[in-house]
Amino acid sequence: MTENSLVNIALNKAMALCASREYCSGDIRLKLDSWGVKTNDAENIIVKLIRENFINDQRYAEAFVKDKYRHNKWGKAKIAAHLRAKNIQSEFIKSALATLDEEQYKQTIREILSSHRKFIKAKNQVDMKGKLLRFGLSKGFESHILYDILNDME
Repeated sequence: MTENSLVNIALNKAMALCASREYCSGDIRLKLDSWGVKTNDAENIIVKLIRENFINDQRYAEAFVKDKYRHNKWGKAKIAAHLRAKNIQSEFIKSALATLDEEQYKQTIREILSSHRKFIKAKNQVDMKGKLLRFGLSKGFESHILYDILNDME
């Protein structure tokens, strides 16, 4: 097969992938690399996919934020870290995180901490707060919000 036909096959395969679910440019770049597409050809394919709106990193970031917040109950810090790992631009990350309602976000943190509190065995109140704080940080919630909520929970 000629190199041009391999590029067309990879382009069609990438279009089919992007039509089935949301991908970011970094994900597609990795797929193309795993398929053995050369770097220059991969960049040309990605440019075509972006031009034809198969790939849109802004749209991907918004969908990622919504899914990870609603389904996985992740905090903004963890979501942002995962998006940065996928080489999403910081302005896309900021605007996607801004779509979250701040009051709903804090209420979600309260609910998660309250439900987790039932399963914690602690010697005293300070130990309980420390364990809840570590749990909240592991879920990606910001420390200043966790401190405020934990102080209100007393």
